[in-house]
Amino acid sequence: MILKQYLVFLIGAILCLCKVSDVIGGATEEQMWAAGNLMRDVCAPKFPKVTKEIADGIREGNLPNEKDPKCYVNCILEMMQTMKKGKFLYEGSLKQVEILMPDHFKEEYRTGLAKCKDAAVGIKNNCDAAYAIFTCLRAEITRFVFP
Repeated sequence: MILKQYLVFLIGAILCLCKVSDVIGGATEEQMWAAGNLMRDVCAPKFPKVTKEIADGIREGNLPNEKDPKCYVNCILEMMQTMKKGKFLYEGSLKQVEILMPDHFKEEYRTGLAKCKDAAVGIKNNCDAAYAIFTCLRAEITRFVFP
């Protein structure tokens, strides 16, 4: 089942990235949201307590300080290659910004990532680390986008 979900995500991501060639320097907002929705579709079923309404709230920046929503965010951040095993992947995140973000988002994201790169240092629980990173990025990036 997980392999099937991963395969669906991978095919969708490849299709989205194929369209990136039409845009100089990054994806369009439509492509960015399409890739984000694929990630959401993979992570949401893993955390049944995260309803569509909660996920929509997280998208708007309202992340409940509860286990399942924090772990859902961790799942998304790991799929985005922003986190791995509770560690923030700063260099990988910068690469993702260059590839997947529309040009008008990039500078603010680079700055926000730099300010938040140590937000999860010392936090042992992966979901709590994701919560710390999400909270920091949300505070530092005015046009913060999350699937």
